[in-house]
Amino acid sequence: MSGPPGDQSLSTSEAAYVQARRSQVIPQALKTYLSNVEATNVTLPSYVSSILNGSSLETPNFGIATSGGGYRAAIFGAGVLNALDGRNASSNSAGLGGLLQTATYITGLSGGSWLLTSLAQANFPTIQELIFGYPNYTVTSNLWGGWNANFSMNGPSSGSITDTEFFTSLVEELQGKYHTGFPVTFADFWSRGLARHFVNGTFSSNFYDESYAHGAGILWSAVAETESFTSHTIPFPIVVSDLSAPGQNTSNIISEDVIPISNPIIEFNVYEMGSFDPMLSAFASTKYLGTTNNSICITNYDQSSLVAGSSSELFNEYNLTNTLNATFGPVFSLLESLLPESGVELDAALWPNPFFGVAPETFLSSSQAYLTLVDGGEDGEVIPLQPLLVKARGLDTILAIDGTSDVNNFADGSSLIATQNRSMLLSSAYSFPPVPTSLGEFTAQNLSTRPTFFGCNVTSANDTTPLLIYLANGGPPHNGEAPLTNTSTVQVAYNSSQIQAMLDQTFVIATQGYPASSGMTTDPEWPACLACAIVDRARERAGQTRSGVCESCFARYCWSGSTLSVNVTSGGEVIVSGSGTRWFLTLAVAIGIWASM
Repeated sequence: MSGPPGDQSLSTSEAAYVQARRSQVIPQALKTYLSNVEATNVTLPSYVSSILNGSSLETPNFGIATSGGGYRAAIFGAGVLNALDGRNASSNSAGLGGLLQTATYITGLSGGSWLLTSLAQANFPTIQELIFGYPNYTVTSNLWGGWNANFSMNGPSSGSITDTEFFTSLVEELQGKYHTGFPVTFADFWSRGLARHFVNGTFSSNFYDESYAHGAGILWSAVAETESFTSHTIPFPIVVSDLSAPGQNTSNIISEDVIPISNPIIEFNVYEMGSFDPMLSAFASTKYLGTTNNSICITNYDQSSLVAGSSSELFNEYNLTNTLNATFGPVFSLLESLLPESGVELDAALWPNPFFGVAPETFLSSSQAYLTLVDGGEDGEVIPLQPLLVKARGLDTILAIDGTSDVNNFADGSSLIATQNRSMLLSSAYSFPPVPTSLGEFTAQNLSTRPTFFGCNVTSANDTTPLLIYLANGGPPHNGEAPLTNTSTVQVAYNSSQIQAMLDQTFVIATQGYPASSGMTTDPEWPACLACAIVDRARERAGQTRSGVCESCFARYCWSGSTLSVNVTSGGEVIVSGSGTRWFLTLAVAIGIWASM
């Protein structure tokens, strides 16, 4: 368990992984990425080339965040990663290939966690292999079979008898956990279904065959033993979930969200689970998360599917007697009949609380035997940015991939606003670049229909604030294609042709940039502009001045909104102003959080 309240030091295991990746893998990855950018025939300033080819003493520290939003977000996020993957020849030709390989960290929540957990435990395959499975593989236990997206997660067949039998088999798989004495939740059932899609061991040909384990026993901590991890090939993966806690301050719930932004965010990395938020500032070993006392260490609780299921457990948002019961009513009956007197929790995932008794004055769940975890986006932060804002991780630049559903199943910036609000609430712990304070401003400036840079201007007051590259599924490509990527969050089955069409359109969105005129469909300088953003904080540390194409890129891609100001009125309101809009927070709430830091 990590240090005192307010501590944000990394575990020795994470620090060692990151150091090894940054010394052994990323330097060559940066050179490869540079060669792909230079092949687009845009002249880069010399400082960009020197930073990327390793001749500068400064090296950029880059992270990627992939949002929630169900299968739509998983597919869109996968499509963006595909456009950045140096193993993809089309991405290399577009000038973006290799950027994925330069990332130090990658985070995901909800639908993004499906993408990330499958990517990590399947040994970091290409995106085509990840979604559709490895070609010419036979059905063998624990090999990767793809997402099996053609099987619906609400009922994989078109026949009620087959679906009932399938649901029954999922519930029966939970009986071992039940008989061991752990509480069983609907999230456990949900996780066993997710395992058929996002954990090793399931192919279309064995989907219903219960002689296979279907991901049971494949642990999140065991990702550390995969070849891609031991070789430091994969960015350090982190999955995010929200904590629902007794006595939580409901006045800190934003708009239609469910979890207050003042609740700690829980992250799962392959070594530890916990929170850097100042109200907890503690972590426990992922390998031993089933442990409930000080005498016996329990392993095998950290199932990869349960990590993904906990990050996407949004069933507390539904009316159980109407909306949810219409789909999963038979499952509730099965849970009651096969797990008698279990008192199945339907609203959250339950994890034995490794922080029992920790920080009782600030951590709301300190006295709870189990942590109650729900979908990582239920506090409004549907892009998992908070782990990448941890100062000990030292991120220079963050790519925020936004596949959320704000308007017509397109993203419209709400998650960035939530992260801004929460970062101000926890300002001693996190620094976040200014973004608009209203969705209307995102829409008016088309900030979600083109790549946008936030935090371009570095001052002495924000020199540790990362530059944010915002790439949203905010609309169809500029080339006039009909929109394909705004499918509903509740769509839980896709055929291969639909996924491929969405991946192809996402590739266009990721590589088109921000055309300089309405007569253009792509920006030929976008690869160079992206490279300029990746190195910009390293450039600042090196004492270089932006020049050449980078200067014009930042003029075109940077959001020009004013820096936010904070004032406290005599009536006790904290008024945060910026770009003509305001965000209000009662002083009592602010002091309650700030006092805990």
